[in-house]
Amino acid sequence: MDPSASASAPRDNPLSAIAAGFVTVLVGFASSAAIVFQAAQALGATPAQTASWMWALGIGMGLTCIGLSWRWKMPVVTAWSTPGAAVLATSAAGVPMAEAVGGFLLSALLITVAGFSGIFERMLGRIPLSLAAAMLAGVLLRFGIDAFAAVQLQPALVLAMLAAWLAARRWWPRYAVILTLLAGIAVAASSGLLHTTGLRLELARPVWTTPAFSLASVFGVALPLFVVTMASQNVPGVAVIRASGYAVPVSPAIGWTGVATGLLAPFGGYALNLAAITAAICMGPDAHPDPARRWRAAVWAGVFYLAIGLFGATVAGLFAAFPQALVAAIAGIALLGTLGNSLASALGEEDGREAALVTFLVTASGLSLFGVGAAFWGLVAGVVVRMALRRPR
Repeated sequence: MDPSASASAPRDNPLSAIAAGFVTVLVGFASSAAIVFQAAQALGATPAQTASWMWALGIGMGLTCIGLSWRWKMPVVTAWSTPGAAVLATSAAGVPMAEAVGGFLLSALLITVAGFSGIFERMLGRIPLSLAAAMLAGVLLRFGIDAFAAVQLQPALVLAMLAAWLAARRWWPRYAVILTLLAGIAVAASSGLLHTTGLRLELARPVWTTPAFSLASVFGVALPLFVVTMASQNVPGVAVIRASGYAVPVSPAIGWTGVATGLLAPFGGYALNLAAITAAICMGPDAHPDPARRWRAAVWAGVFYLAIGLFGATVAGLFAAFPQALVAAIAGIALLGTLGNSLASALGEEDGREAALVTFLVTASGLSLFGVGAAFWGLVAGVVVRMALRRPR
């Protein structure tokens, strides 16, 4: 081992990376865990099976974040499929759990093939970088707006966090996010806004469900789950990676999320994919000043996801203890740098600026058609405008 590398280890693992990893998990969990619980209940899951879902998803996200980021030394953040959970909570409601698990396995197989074959990456390779950056900016805009709108919910809390962020950006920019988070926790605790009563340390236990296959598992679970996961999750996930300037091997990354989903499906791991919003936290300047070292933030996110998996009920209660205004404020503050860089990349070139602007606006609108989210339709609209306005050579 190189002694110089050892000597630089403390600088390679700053508090900013740990904070970015924690905020990544906090935002991801707080923004969509309720939908996952609703999906499990819609399929008739028992409390033990619901806890097993959190175990499987936490373990899957943790291992893929750590393994892929460590392997490629680039930030690779995975997440559960939030639109996939919404599909399960609606169109798949009433499907027996065994048949739903069969659908999870079929969807995982399709994701694995789409990833390792390279088909998905070749399709996305035709999307210009400016449109990818515009889509990312549109996705993140709501979080930036919500951070300031949260002042109406808890003025003292959010204004204190904004003041802490300004001071930290002025004197300790590397630790701006963690100092802002600590300030928010301190103010929330002193104001009685942290609800930690009833927290108990409890290990989650996996529950095996033997898969069954039927027409309902194929057409009611597998195909809708595959389509929305690829279109609404992996498409923006790849766009975030490209807009952030990382040459992550996209095809293997998506393929491994499919493998992890297949292994964990019988325990409730219904769909894993590349993250978009939470990935942007680990890929932004607040995670580390050096882009080559931001992968450690993704590793820390994986560590916290593993904690969710192992201590599902405890961690769920801990994250639920944070007031909504604190979560909204820290998410928006953590994503400010990435939002600014994305807007600059999207609108920096005069040629194609209209297409990038349309992508940004459609994505930010929250449009949803046929169960597919605004990020996908923003890219589609941008490509159409770009092709329509392209001047012949």
